[in-house]
Amino acid sequence: MSTIRKKPIRVLIVDDSALVRKMLIRNMADDLEIEVIGEAEDPYQARDLMVELEPDVITLDVEMPRMDGITFLKHFMEVMPTPTVIISSLTQAGARITLDALESGAVDVIAKPTLNTLDHLAMSKDEINRRIKYAAGIVVKKIAYRNIPKLIVSAPSSCDKSGIIAIGSSTGGVEALGRILPTFSADSPAILIVQHMPASITAAFATRLNGLCQMRVKEAEDGDLVIPGQILIAPGGLCHTQIIRAGNQYRISLQEGELVNYCRPAVDVLFHSIAREATCKVAAAILTGMGKDGAEGLLAIRQAGGHTYAQDEATSVVFGMPQAAMNLKAAEKMLPLEQIPNALIDALK
Repeated sequence: MSTIRKKPIRVLIVDDSALVRKMLIRNMADDLEIEVIGEAEDPYQARDLMVELEPDVITLDVEMPRMDGITFLKHFMEVMPTPTVIISSLTQAGARITLDALESGAVDVIAKPTLNTLDHLAMSKDEINRRIKYAAGIVVKKIAYRNIPKLIVSAPSSCDKSGIIAIGSSTGGVEALGRILPTFSADSPAILIVQHMPASITAAFATRLNGLCQMRVKEAEDGDLVIPGQILIAPGGLCHTQIIRAGNQYRISLQEGELVNYCRPAVDVLFHSIAREATCKVAAAILTGMGKDGAEGLLAIRQAGGHTYAQDEATSVVFGMPQAAMNLKAAEKMLPLEQIPNALIDALK
């Protein structure tokens, strides 16, 4: 008895480099679950092909002639929202543009190095194809980087300022963190964050948040003290971010390691270190994201006596990570995004 194979994921490739387009097409041709239905060298060609072909997923470069990728993304997300994977060279300027893309609705980012691009893409084909398949399963919502919320979540005198707040997020997390982090008052307990991002993007993200938040925001460095009034963003790249005890304080420890849940840094690694090392009060939350990273670590924090939360399905761009936490009974409560800051602060009273 034969089985009926699902229809392949229909992909439109948008990149001004003919060589990159050729390599991506070749890579995807090896995967029977993916079909490249078109290619475009600029957004104007891409627009016409989108209307004609209605792709399931778009791969998009951000630095292109005639119209940059971010402007194009904002245009089509308003009228024809489509899961979009950014494949771009992440230079300093490219990092800022790519961050804009994530804030405007792109669901994933894959680094395209400036040297040996084709060799890198060839070696990464399984990873690229896997992430395209993930993207195809996302129901894209209209995402726009919103204004700073006017309501500030003050840390009351009864809040233990020596406590730790930990947050993990992935797809949709850039927009979610941009909405909730500015609500924390300047004297809030330390906040540690793993947001799945490539190297170089996390630094740009931290810089942007620092201009929006009451608290100081920076990319975490090895040896940083975990102190009240500061938000540390785990750096993307080769290292996982953990905490270690340093007397009566805690420091950041960046450790090289294998991928965990296909991620580095991984939420689980940070959360497990907090469950293991922290003797202070702890509150943690899992936000929107695909996959299951963070669920086991959140459970470890709960079992160690911390308070744990997960973003609800209605406000999540992707419910994968919160749902995994829910399935493990790792989260005490499922909450709308806007209620999570108050819950985290209240848990440290």
